[in-house]
Amino acid sequence: MEFTKEPYLSGQILLIDKPYEWSSFQALNAVRWTLRRAFSLKKIKVGHAGTLDPLATGLLLICTGKATKQIADLQGMPKEYTGTIRFGAVTASYDLETPPEGNYPTNHLTEEALHRATEAFTGEIRQQPPVFSALKKDGKRLYEYARAGEEVEIPSRTVHIGLFELTRVELPEVDFRVRCSKGTYIRSLAHDFGQHLGSGAYLSALKRTKIGPYSVDIARTPDAFRQAFREKGFEI
Repeated sequence: MEFTKEPYLSGQILLIDKPYEWSSFQALNAVRWTLRRAFSLKKIKVGHAGTLDPLATGLLLICTGKATKQIADLQGMPKEYTGTIRFGAVTASYDLETPPEGNYPTNHLTEEALHRATEAFTGEIRQQPPVFSALKKDGKRLYEYARAGEEVEIPSRTVHIGLFELTRVELPEVDFRVRCSKGTYIRSLAHDFGQHLGSGAYLSALKRTKIGPYSVDIARTPDAFRQAFREKGFEI
């Protein structure tokens, strides 16, 4: 980690571990504020390479200075996630942003059937993004339509799932690990997985663990990033 301003102005890729319920913008803004305060900068160019939902945690790549030119390339890299899918109900947002609804059967689900069903979601698949998402249609975010109770047609897209494995099966919950292409919605994967198995399901936890060669294992939370500067004597 660098403690002089020149590397950040020239360009750095920072590995940030986004906390639960923080927006990606909040995490980015915390890093920008730390750098501005540490080096008495009026401004510094900062951007992130791929949004994480507030209810997700994990790796957020924050680029500074000239490294912001790499954002498009970083966004295109494959990503890896771990998380939990809960069966027996659905939500409008496909995660816990909206409350669980319905009472779907789970008695027919077996560990063998669950593992076998992951094969249907490996390779190239068609996926429909959740209506509670930041995608735009006619200049308006999809979640704006959803929160206003307006119906909107969302076209499906082709994504690639390189790996979809279950790491724990304790119904009504399963833990998973997914490696996927840009544009994949893990919330949609959880919802579709439940539908495929004749039940309902939603994403109850999500953590992004990798983007290309970058791993959350060596990432810092925004607070830890700021604290590292304080420990070096910076007044922040």
